[in-house]
Amino acid sequence: MRIDTSKKVREVAGEHIVIMQDKGVADMTKVVALNESALFLYERLMNREFELSDVVSLLLNEYEVDEATATADAEAWVKHMAENGLLV
Repeated sequence: MRIDTSKKVREVAGEHIVIMQDKGVADMTKVVALNESALFLYERLMNREFELSDVVSLLLNEYEVDEATATADAEAWVKHMAENGLLV
């Protein structure tokens, strides 16, 4: 999988967000907020192919969590990114 690089992270009022604007007739702007760990993963995995195991490894190396927690968090992050159209 890969992060969709056509969408950019912006810092607005101290929050990191991804703004996705639909090019349809109606204004269908969608904003996705990224917390600290989601932003960490986004920045480390941008511009490269990755697997779930890469996400787990990054979490294990950066945060003091066990493998089960890192795996659950990695799965949740990938699911959230996919549901919001941020993965290709």
